[in-house]
Amino acid sequence: MAGPQMAGPQSGAFPGGFPGGPAQMAGPPQKKLDPDSIPSTTHVIEDDQAKRGGQVYVTNIRGQVPPLVTTDFTVQDQGNASPRFMRCTTYSFPSTADLAKQCKVPLAAIIKPFATVPKNETPLYIVNHGETGPIRCNRCKAYMCPYMQFMDGGRRYQCGFCSCVNEVPVQYFQHLDHMGRRMDLYERPELSLGSYEFIATLDYCKNNKPPNPPAYIFMIDVSYNNIKSGLVKLICEELKTLLDRLPQEEGAETSPIKVGFVTYNKILHFYNVKSALAQPQMMVVSDVAEMFVPLLDGFLVNFQESRAVVNNLLDQIPDMFADTNESETVFAPVIQAGVEALKAAECSGKLFIFHSSIPTAEAPGKLKNRDDRKLVGTEKEKTLFQPLRGVYEQLTKDCVAQGCCVDLFLFPNQYVDIATVGDVPSHTGGSIYKYSNFQVEVNGQQFVSDLRRDVEKSIGFDAIMRVRTGTGFRATDFFGAVYMNNTTDVEMAAVDCDKAVTVEFKHDDTLSEESGAVMQCALLYTTIGGQRRLRIHNLSLNCSSQLSELYKSCETDALINFFAKSAYRAMLNQPLKTVREILVNQTAHMLACYRKHCASPSAASQLILPDAMKVFPVYMNSLLKTPTLVGSTELSTDDRAFHRLLVNAMGVEETQVLLYPRLIPLHTMDVSSDAIPAPVRCSEERLSESGIFLLENGLSMFLWLGQACPPDLIQNLFNVPSLGHLSSEGMSLPVLDNAHSRKIHSIISSISQQRATSMKLLIVKQKDRSEMLFRQHLVEDKGLHGGASYMDFLCYIKSVQCLLN
Repeated sequence: MAGPQMAGPQSGAFPGGFPGGPAQMAGPPQKKLDPDSIPSTTHVIEDDQAKRGGQVYVTNIRGQVPPLVTTDFTVQDQGNASPRFMRCTTYSFPSTADLAKQCKVPLAAIIKPFATVPKNETPLYIVNHGETGPIRCNRCKAYMCPYMQFMDGGRRYQCGFCSCVNEVPVQYFQHLDHMGRRMDLYERPELSLGSYEFIATLDYCKNNKPPNPPAYIFMIDVSYNNIKSGLVKLICEELKTLLDRLPQEEGAETSPIKVGFVTYNKILHFYNVKSALAQPQMMVVSDVAEMFVPLLDGFLVNFQESRAVVNNLLDQIPDMFADTNESETVFAPVIQAGVEALKAAECSGKLFIFHSSIPTAEAPGKLKNRDDRKLVGTEKEKTLFQPLRGVYEQLTKDCVAQGCCVDLFLFPNQYVDIATVGDVPSHTGGSIYKYSNFQVEVNGQQFVSDLRRDVEKSIGFDAIMRVRTGTGFRATDFFGAVYMNNTTDVEMAAVDCDKAVTVEFKHDDTLSEESGAVMQCALLYTTIGGQRRLRIHNLSLNCSSQLSELYKSCETDALINFFAKSAYRAMLNQPLKTVREILVNQTAHMLACYRKHCASPSAASQLILPDAMKVFPVYMNSLLKTPTLVGSTELSTDDRAFHRLLVNAMGVEETQVLLYPRLIPLHTMDVSSDAIPAPVRCSEERLSESGIFLLENGLSMFLWLGQACPPDLIQNLFNVPSLGHLSSEGMSLPVLDNAHSRKIHSIISSISQQRATSMKLLIVKQKDRSEMLFRQHLVEDKGLHGGASYMDFLCYIKSVQCLLN
C-alpha cells in the first residue's frame, strides 16, 4: 500500500471483490460456523486485561509486545518509548524485503508524540545542554539516545542508527565502567530512557531568534442562523470563563497565550481590546479579496490585563448582531486574516473558527454545492472527497509556514463541503467538530465540553517531526493531520495530545537479527511559553527470518489503524470498489501466508488465524462498513468526508473503539460496585428485550431500551412509571437521587473522560425509527447500507484462504 495509490489486487488473487452476502460467495459450500466459536473481540480484550491489567510494563526489552490499548497498565520507561507514544503493527520486523512482500503485513508505527501521560507515571525529563545544544551523530543527525555505543574509554561513540563513529565532545566526556557503560548512565535521561526532551538552541529557531508565546484567535460567524439558534450568545458566555483556563506552563501563575477576536459574515469585524480602553473598538474590513489586519496594537492581548474590555466585548457581540438578516458567509478570508494577524505579531497560534454554512459570498475560496449523490458507486465518486485546491491549498502552506493551526467548529443545517472547508484544519494539526442542526438545548452541552477541552489541552506549536531509522529500512509514508513539503519532514502547525501520525516503513536492505530495527522520532516544537524544544521518542524492535515471529508479535489494533488511514487516503485516487477489494485481498493474503508457512497442517475446511490476529477480520469487516467506505446514496457526503478526516488523525485507541464499539449491559449491573460492567459482543443477538444497553464508539453514545424493560428500572432512570410513558422524541437522562441513576451517570462520565471528544447521549427505544442509528454500530451484523456480517466475512476469507493455498 505504498504512496497514495494502494497496490492493486495481486496476481493469483481471486477475481472480483468481496460480494454483498453469502448468496454470491465463491469457493466450496460452507459448513455453518457456530457464532460462539468464532473469535470474540470482547474475550481478547478481557483476557489481556486479566493477564496484564494493573501491572507495570517495563520498557527495557527490545521488541516486546505491549498490553492492548484497552488494558489498564502503568508504564515504566527503561530505554524504549512508552506504547502511549509509539505502537507498531508488529514488534518483530521480517529481516528481508522478500519476506515482507511474502506476508503482506504492513510495517508501520503509530506515533502520538504528545500523548497524555497518566498522573501515576513520570512526566518527560527535560535535558539542557546549554549553548552547545543536543549531541547528535555527525552523519545521520540522530540525537543521543540509549542505542549509542560508547568506546575507546568513553572518548568516542558508535551511532546505533548509521554505525558512524563520532568523537564525544569534551564537555560531554565520561569514563566507562567495566561493562563499557558510562558511569553517568542513570543520571542522564538521554542515555537511559526511551523518551525525553532537549531544550533547543537558537539554531533550531526561525531566523535564529527565540519564538514569542503563541496566540489564540476566536473567529465567530455572526450570520443569521448562528444568531437565531443562540449559538453566538452561548460562545460569548462560555469564553468569559474559558479564557481563565488557557494552558499554562508548569508552575506558572497565568497563561502567556495572547487572545484576539473577530466576528464575520460577508465582511470581517476586528476588535481592539487594549486594556487602556473604556470600550472595545470595532474595525471593519469589507474588501475580503485583499485581506489585511486593520490594527496591530490592541488586537492580540493578555486576557488578565484586558479582562474588563474583553468581557465587555463578549457581552456586546450578541446584541450588536441581534437584528441581522445576513445569511451569506465567507470562509477563506477568515483564515487569511488569522494568519496575517499571527504574522504581524511574529508568533504561532491557533484559530478557533465557529462556522455554519457553505461560503457562497463573493470572495476568494467561494464554494458552490457539489454534493451529487448520483456519483456514488461510480468512478467519479472519489471527486466528492477531493478538496477544491487553489485558494485553500495556498492557505494551508501559509498556515504551516506561520505555525497557524486551524480548529473548525461546524454547525451545518445542510451541505457545507467538509472535504474542502476541512482541508486546512486537517493539514495544520487542527481538529474538526460538527454539530448538525444545532440547537442550544440539544447540542449545547456537547459543544461546550468540546470547546473547553480543545482550549485547555496540552499542545505544541510550529512543529516539525522526523523519523530516523537504523540501516536496512526507512520511513516511506506518513498519514495524519500533517503537511509534507518533502518526503522526510512532517510539518504540523500544532500538535496536541490527541493527534497521531501513522508512519509506514519499507526495507532498503537486509536487517540484522542481532542488532534489530531501531527508530527515533524527533519532534521540534514551540511550547506555550515560547520555548523551542526537541521531544525524542526511541523504539527498538526485533528482526527475524522466521515469519512465525512476525505474526506472533503483531498488534491487531495498530494494523487496523494503518489500514484505515491508507484506505482513506487511497479513496481520493481510486474507485471505492477497488479500495475495498484491495483491503479484502490483503487480509486474505496475510492470513493465507500464515496458514501456509507458520501453522501446523490442518483440514482445508478449518479457518486458521494467528493468535495475535485472530480478531483482525472483525475489525477489517467493520472498516469496510464505515460510512466513508460503504458508498450508499442514503449517507450524507459531508458525514462521510467528516469521518474520513477524523480517522486520519486518530491514534490506535481511537480507531480501536470506533471500529469495535463497546456494548455494555446495564440492566444486570451491580450498583454497589465501581466497575463498568463487562461489554458483550457487538451484535443484535446479544441484546435482550428486557435489557438496557449502553453503546459507545468514541464519537457517539446510545442508551438502548428493550421493549420489555422492567418498569422499576425505567422509574429509577427516567422518573416515569413505564417505557410507554417515555416520548420517542428528544428523550434525556435526568440525574435522579437513586443508586441506579447514580451508577449509570458515573459510567457515562468515566467513559467520557477516556475519549477525545464529547459524545451526546442518544436514547433509543427498541423498534423505534431512531433505532436504525444505533443498529449501524452493531458491527458483527450485516451492514444497514451494505456490507457482510462478521460470520459471512469469515466464511469468505476462509474460502479465499483455501484458494490461495
